Amino acid sequence: MSVTRIHKEIRTFLTALTFYTRIPWPQSVTYSHDLQGPSIVYFPLVGWIVGIAAALIFQLSLLWFPVSVAVGLSMAGTILLTGALHEDGFADCCDGFGAGWEKEQILSIMKDSSIGTYGVLGLIAVLGLKFLVLVEIDPQQLVLTMIAGHSISRFLAVLLLYTHDYIGIQQGSKAKNFIKPLSGKELCLTGIFGCLPLLWIHPVYLVFLLILLAAQQLLGRTFRQKIGGYTGDCLGATQQVTEILFYMLFLAVV
Repeated sequence: MSVTRIHKEIRTFLTALTFYTRIPWPQSVTYSHDLQGPSIVYFPLVGWIVGIAAALIFQLSLLWFPVSVAVGLSMAGTILLTGALHEDGFADCCDGFGAGWEKEQILSIMKDSSIGTYGVLGLIAVLGLKFLVLVEIDPQQLVLTMIAGHSISRFLAVLLLYTHDYIGIQQGSKAKNFIKPLSGKELCLTGIFGCLPLLWIHPVYLVFLLILLAAQQLLGRTFRQKIGGYTGDCLGATQQVTEILFYMLFLAVV
């Protein structure tokens, strides 16, 4: 691989990192909107960084606080790091699919910047369940589990780009420049980034991938039936649901 190609891939990764987290773009590197589409490949790798940050906050918090407080601080840290991007998408989906009946109505509700009853209740449920599950996992196993949860869930969100059509309202959509068809090579690379942490824990946990894929396809089927495809909010909702499901599966078998 040439130096130019390596430099381009680094910039592509930085594009994903800047969009999906609050980490600022380095001033020494030239930004290009043309890299927004290709950067989706590195979404699971961004999950590594978010997961590592969550694990570090958890481990440091354990020096002074009990496990429950450490988990809470870790969750708060990831929300700050990502700007609640995926939680916001989940809440919008709860509002849209909960209060809307037809495609146009659902999409209109999802684009509304305000949050409704379904969104509030959805966030309480998803964050509360995540907290309860993480508290029950052995602290010694929680570090790799967090990294794996953040990476595999982002891979499953990216997989929607390969299997479903994007139908979001283009004007004003923050995700529109990131939506592009994935090639088989790109999908394989994204899958490696997403699944590798599972191998670090134990290869047997790759079995979880089958259950997670089934859940992702069920979500995708719902999106397709209700609105004909997916939006950026649907990607966020998929990430949140599959992340929590992964933690639940881990807790159930360990």
